[in-house]
Amino acid sequence: MTAIQGARERARREVTAAIKSEARDRIAAEGAAQLSLRAVSRNLGMASSALYRYFPSRDDLLTALIIDAYNALGEAAEGPLASGDPPESPAERWLAVCLSVREWALDHPHEFALIHGTPVPGYAAPQETGGPGTRVPFALIAVTLDAHRSGALGPVPGGPPPPAVLAEAAALAAEHAPGLPAPSMAAVTAAWAQLTGLVAFEVFGQYTHVIEESRAEFFAYTVRRMAAGIGLP
Repeated sequence: MTAIQGARERARREVTAAIKSEARDRIAAEGAAQLSLRAVSRNLGMASSALYRYFPSRDDLLTALIIDAYNALGEAAEGPLASGDPPESPAERWLAVCLSVREWALDHPHEFALIHGTPVPGYAAPQETGGPGTRVPFALIAVTLDAHRSGALGPVPGGPPPPAVLAEAAALAAEHAPGLPAPSMAAVTAAWAQLTGLVAFEVFGQYTHVIEESRAEFFAYTVRRMAAGIGLP
């Protein structure tokens, strides 16, 4: 790459980052449904025609923001597992992943809302958002699969799931977690949905006048119960 090409690429990255930053500010102030390329370009002092060279449409910009949010949340979830000194027990690793998800969401409520809030009218997420969107559940699967391989994973309490659920869970496990028992896969899938809902309740203010002073303790208590429901000791 020549020096001129390198300078152009750096300039493009800087402008792209500035566009995304302004778009996030607009979403925080007005909501994702109100995002407008013209407003973004106006606030940045750019001609709208220039901005279209970076993001041809509002949906392209939304997709980039959604992928960034999914990846940032995924990095937070994976952080405790990638650290040099991860928690020793499977249940503590599970708790660490869930706590990191909560912490990121509370620090980035508008980005969390973009990926787990009300769908944006007229926007359909393209296929490329799928991979980044699986990073949190894959972190949960990793904890569970490691526990299974080490012999620490117990049976899922409450008996087996219905046959149709078991069949789909078996297919998921075969594709994404070979060797993980289907009931455990079903339990992890349910726990992922529960974790998302638990965090969303707090981010979107649903605990007001219900749980006020002990939200962190309630969260830890609940995700520990989720771990027990999977069979993590």
